Amino acid sequence: MNLTSLSTVRELLERHGLRADRRFGQNFLIDAHYLRRIVEAVGFAPGETVWEVGPGLGTLTRALALGGARVVSLEMDRRLEPVHAETLAGLEVRVIWADALKFDWTQVPPGSLFAANLPYNVATPIITDLLRSGRFRRIVVLVQKEVAQRMVAQPGSPSYSVLSLRVQHHAKAKKLFDLPPGVFYPAPKVTSSLIRLDPEPIPDDPELFRLIEAAFSQRRKTLRNALLSRGYPEARVETALERLSLSPQVRGEALSLEQFRALEGLLSSDI
Repeated sequence: MNLTSLSTVRELLERHGLRADRRFGQNFLIDAHYLRRIVEAVGFAPGETVWEVGPGLGTLTRALALGGARVVSLEMDRRLEPVHAETLAGLEVRVIWADALKFDWTQVPPGSLFAANLPYNVATPIITDLLRSGRFRRIVVLVQKEVAQRMVAQPGSPSYSVLSLRVQHHAKAKKLFDLPPGVFYPAPKVTSSLIRLDPEPIPDDPELFRLIEAAFSQRRKTLRNALLSRGYPEARVETALERLSLSPQVRGEALSLEQFRALEGLLSSDI
């Protein structure tokens, strides 16, 4: 079945009485060229397992499986079950009918691979969960360009955010390429980007990210005032900023990951 043909995709949806559902962020990638490039970016060996979220009609799922991967895919839209019976028939694919936001990613074998055209509305929390799980050696995701920019943003830039620091804490990130709206059906109103994350064996640090989330909770406030509003002791905050040679007027988006780590260390110690 050729799922890179617009007429085939339309006929498939019509035959099953379906249409793309905005609730699930469904924009199906139907371009063979970009599918090949995504499969290449994942870099799996024949027979290796690749995890996926949101297979939709199974377009990327098929490309991965036809490339030699064993695919385990999470999907929560049960309307697609009869579609998968057609599009994924005879392929090394297992579909788990579950909400990826509630899935226990720590049950995935260490060193696993992940690839997905993520629904825009849940991309950030899913990426966060994948990174925090510590189970993946490579994560290749198709996301909204704006999200991709946040993932690779540096201190002081408008896109710098909690997600930027989450990605930096756990992985090396690289934006590979953009995809125009016209390679999806239905076409979204935004450009998409493919991101590759290569996680490193660094555990989650809840206290560090409690601090980072507090720092970014009110971007118009100085870092000092943002932390005070979240209950950090004033004297300790002021001493820590002074020790790090940071101005009392500095804002959270100006700090690098290493500066946040140093700040958290001082705030949690007897200074």
